[in-house]
Amino acid sequence: MFTQPSGGRRRRVSPSRAQPARSPVCAVTHGSPWNGLSTIRQTPLGAGERGRYNLSLSLDRQNRETMTESVLDYMTRLGRAARAASRVAARASTVQKNHALLAAADALDAARAELASANEQDLANGLANGLEPAMLDRLALTPARIDEMIEGLRQVATLPDPIGEIRDMRYLPSGIQVGKMRVPLGVIGIIYESRPNVTIDAASLCLKSGNATILRGGSEAIHSNQAIAECIQKGLAEAGLPAELVQVVETTDRAAVGALISMPEYVDVIVPRGGKGLIERISREAKVPVIKHLDGICHVYIDIAADLDKAIRVADNAKTQRYAPCNTMETLLVHAGIAERVLPPLAAIYRDKGVELRGDEATRALLGSDVLEATEEDWRTEYNAPILSIRVVDGLEQAIEHINTYGSQHTDAIITENFSDARRFLTEVDSASVMVNASTRFADGFEYGLGAEIGISTDKLHARGPVGLEGLTSEKYVVFGDGHVRT
Repeated sequence: MFTQPSGGRRRRVSPSRAQPARSPVCAVTHGSPWNGLSTIRQTPLGAGERGRYNLSLSLDRQNRETMTESVLDYMTRLGRAARAASRVAARASTVQKNHALLAAADALDAARAELASANEQDLANGLANGLEPAMLDRLALTPARIDEMIEGLRQVATLPDPIGEIRDMRYLPSGIQVGKMRVPLGVIGIIYESRPNVTIDAASLCLKSGNATILRGGSEAIHSNQAIAECIQKGLAEAGLPAELVQVVETTDRAAVGALISMPEYVDVIVPRGGKGLIERISREAKVPVIKHLDGICHVYIDIAADLDKAIRVADNAKTQRYAPCNTMETLLVHAGIAERVLPPLAAIYRDKGVELRGDEATRALLGSDVLEATEEDWRTEYNAPILSIRVVDGLEQAIEHINTYGSQHTDAIITENFSDARRFLTEVDSASVMVNASTRFADGFEYGLGAEIGISTDKLHARGPVGLEGLTSEKYVVFGDGHVRT
């Protein structure tokens, strides 16, 4: 719930998310133009598959749809093709994978006009359908974002290939050698909204880590995603790799999502990227393991030992550099002993940039009555908007308690020159990224040197934080002997 000023009184408004227009059910036939279907067996679903998939698996419980057989056939074919392609990806050489990445980057660079035209169509449709400004911002493929996609591909190509790396080899008393080898996960399904650049991020990381991927973007970005997919396919073809390594779902029928998250025989892991509601529903319905984060309720705590210039610079950037991303600060915590010196100049910056402030009693006493009263709900809210909650705390312990109570285990930062306080913050704050004297906006795969990220994970098993190449791999034990037998 967002709170907005209205004639001096505060009014709570529930942020609405426009429902994308539903396209007709796609009928997939032998003559269909669907990408990559020419190499897939056109066999019907078995009785077990049909019985399982015909359950109402639509993510929208208010308007459940039973998946039609044509969509099921289509998604099953994608899954079969991805499983077969994943075996090719697992044995592809580093040279071959890098060749595909660099060729795709060149194809993107050459297709700027086509990308812009496709994106303009999506933006126009989004505006007509009432998409929120934050969603439209994520949807836009600006020249700078196209540059970032190209750079991301090229940077991933320069990263060390993790696949096949063997570590921790050691001799055991029996005489055998035991170690661990890094291997791909297999087939990764990505479900995402708005951001068409995710198509490139996901494709590049899955390819370099030896995985096949099935990408299901939002209907609002369908034209942008298709234009990007053409560039990826050119890169794969130039490297001699099968098109089925990266498949973009071309139907906007929601039943496709229900099928994708329910195919453990074809899909090894699902990565959802989008709003909290989408991720919650996918996590609840999926029959495939999910790597996810639900909220980005990020904090900056300004300690009593903070350098004021650093504190103001970091707290400004963490909130106002961009409002929509999940690593943007939503709550500012300030030590009571430094609040009078740091909050007034920070509030002036925020007000000048149009940020609505909500604070506790101590904050409002310092900054004036135009600061709205923060409620319990505010401490738990990811705004994705120019709104900031502020609380004055007694000290480090209360700041840590607030973060661990209200935070989402995403990213939190402390501004301090006191090593002991910094160390305690790093140790006791239970988040995927914990920072000292740095903006929360750095919690990003590109900024962490991962080349790109497939998403942020706030889970504690397998992957945590920005998920790059290593997060898309697993390990298996390898054993070397010389005719050894167990006695």
